[in-house]
Amino acid sequence: MSDIEIRDDRAAGRLEAVAGGGEAVGRIEYFVLEAPEHAIVPVHTVVEPAHEGKGIAGSLARELYATAAREGVAVAPLCPYVVKWAERHPDQAPAASPELLRAAKAWLAAHPGRF
Repeated sequence: MSDIEIRDDRAAGRLEAVAGGGEAVGRIEYFVLEAPEHAIVPVHTVVEPAHEGKGIAGSLARELYATAAREGVAVAPLCPYVVKWAERHPDQAPAASPELLRAAKAWLAAHPGRF
């Protein structure tokens, strides 16, 4: 994992794991929710098959929560991988309120072509 850099492309809604040669080898796709509170909402986690099993998805999830903590915002995970990662790392991944999760699901349902 030492040759992997994680970059946040907020405009595109992607947290990307980039290999030394500039190749994107994994990503978490997300959107930013404004209400009922400001939150980052991860929807999909993808790691390229040749890079699976190297801890890339976990590093992406860890950085997503670290970014949210630095910004003072919540994470409302809808991505199954991020949900499971958060359950295994409750010290790094504060639970989202049910209201926030409902709002994130409603936003996603209202924007079916986004992901």
